[in-house]
Amino acid sequence: MSRVRYLDWLDGQERFLDLQQTLRRIFSWLLIQEDGDVESALEQLEYLGERHGLFRDGYGMDEFRRDLERDRLVSGPRGSQDLTPRGERFIRADSLDQIFGNLQNAPGGDHDIPQAGESGEPLAETRPYAFGDEIHDIDYARSLQNSMRRAGLPGGGDRLSLHEEDLEVRERERFVSAATVLMLDISHSMILYGEDRITPAKRVALALVELIRTRYPKDSLHLVLFGDDAREVPLRELPYAGVGPYHTNTHAGLRLARHILMRKKHSNRQIFMITDGKPTALMERGELYLNPFGLDEKIVRRTLNEAAECRRYKIPITTFMLAREPLLVDFVKTMTETNRGRAYFSSLRDLEQKVFVDFIRNRSRRVR
Repeated sequence: MSRVRYLDWLDGQERFLDLQQTLRRIFSWLLIQEDGDVESALEQLEYLGERHGLFRDGYGMDEFRRDLERDRLVSGPRGSQDLTPRGERFIRADSLDQIFGNLQNAPGGDHDIPQAGESGEPLAETRPYAFGDEIHDIDYARSLQNSMRRAGLPGGGDRLSLHEEDLEVRERERFVSAATVLMLDISHSMILYGEDRITPAKRVALALVELIRTRYPKDSLHLVLFGDDAREVPLRELPYAGVGPYHTNTHAGLRLARHILMRKKHSNRQIFMITDGKPTALMERGELYLNPFGLDEKIVRRTLNEAAECRRYKIPITTFMLAREPLLVDFVKTMTETNRGRAYFSSLRDLEQKVFVDFIRNRSRRVR
């Protein structure tokens, strides 16, 4: 006797949406890992789906492709499909959602750098009313107290009345824009020894892009990739950035990041550097000077000099280390002391939380 299983329609819909969301999240990760190669990511997803039974309830690879095309996340003939701009936004948004989903209980606060603007939350502090202040910012309780205090003074009269000098207004947080350069190490060590360090690092960068574009539109974010040399990369090309057979020219990355930030007029400027290797390269008169063994004195000195220059221009460097090699740890500690920045010795698991908590908290509060 055949058995037929009946599911509540809403229950079936919920299961389908959960399945679709799971597949899209895996697909998003694979896209980052495969440097934005849609076909390679789909091939990997199909392999994982068959091996782990991800496709079920009549929903298979063809249906998944169809949904990607319907939502305009990919385009082109099957077999040579590419990401669309909407697909690139999908990766950023998914990265942001997954990372911030893990930050609900993390220490931190809003991205509040008060300086200009009236949209901030009211604070406890008050000050005397000045011409041009908004009416809705008046603290009427404090203002009435001032009026009552004045009425009790000799010559104050016996009737309660508000005078301009009685008025007090609530201070508000002011939001100021910040300029950030994210330095991403693309040297060969980021995929060396079978450990994928570049994918989590790229996912953090993608989430930062989405965070700033959606929540802090006055902020600016620039991406610098550094290997044998350093270059600024348009943010939209981030999903396609891959590791090369490069050494680690930290000096060139810091120098380029500083030059970018010196052109910005933001009140706060900062560098985030994600790396797993000690500096091993230096550009001299157009030639690449290399020493992959130990810590070369010349390379270290030039790199520390650049960190000191960043400090001179009030640009703190926050370094996120993905390795704990003793020589590397010593170098990062010295560089951090020179720059008076921050250093985090992260695992791949907690890199995302540390970067985002630090990004949100690395702010100073002022009231007008």
